Amino acid sequence: QVQLVESGGGLVQPGGSLRLSCAASGSIFNIIIMGWYRQAPGKQRELVAAITSGGSTNYADSAKGRFTISRDNAKNTVYLQMNSLKPEDTAVYYCNAKRVIGSDVWAQGTQVTVSS
Repeated sequence: QVQLVESGGGLVQPGGSLRLSCAASGSIFNIIIMGWYRQAPGKQRELVAAITSGGSTNYADSAKGRFTISRDNAKNTVYLQMNSLKPEDTAVYYCNAKRVIGSDVWAQGTQVTVSS
């Protein structure tokens, strides 16, 4: 099994920054992609950014140039650095792990609120 624990959400003013962390434990050898998704009230969950086990990254258009996904393999942790935050970035952010075998694993979600 894989367990994901998120941290780092909160309230920030427009233009501010936040860093989200997602620590993985358990059968992590099976993970091929780690990603961050978000879901705003009344909207579908959407991919924000993803990183493969080889380090390749993919970003939603809304995140390009503002957000950076990275990983620390020694700590089994993935990060999402979010800069120049906008009110429309307000959502619950979820860490996700895609595995070679088995269904996706989701973290509990962390609230990010961008407001003055």
